[in-house]
Amino acid sequence: MKLLPLAILPLSLLLLSNCGVISKPADKEVVIQKEYVKQAIILQAHPAPIEFPDTEWFVVNKDNLEEALKKIEENGGSVAFMAITPKGYENLSIGVAELRRYILQQKEIIAYYEKAIQGDAPAIEASK
Repeated sequence: MKLLPLAILPLSLLLLSNCGVISKPADKEVVIQKEYVKQAIILQAHPAPIEFPDTEWFVVNKDNLEEALKKIEENGGSVAFMAITPKGYENLSIGVAELRRYILQQKEIIAYYEKAIQGDAPAIEASK
């Protein structure tokens, strides 16, 4: 029984002395560098602009109903009526304005990313 404490004492001294050893610093110094690589992204061509064909609008009311029907038939059309209320026309106008706003914002976003890729993309005017 007396041998066990005597054997543990040198073993514990050996373990404790290893924790206290001061290690010398590494010979090499680690250098971290950041290298920025420009992406080689091919820009796609812009889609062709929208071109609406001319549309003829005319107002039909009870005073010019016969004349309008005659005009439609002379142009080879069949008589069909589409009506819209003043509030509906206002809502249609608001919807077209929102569509225009959305398209202009998308064009600005595309121009931003093209400029980020190329560096010199032409700016798209939002006032059109």
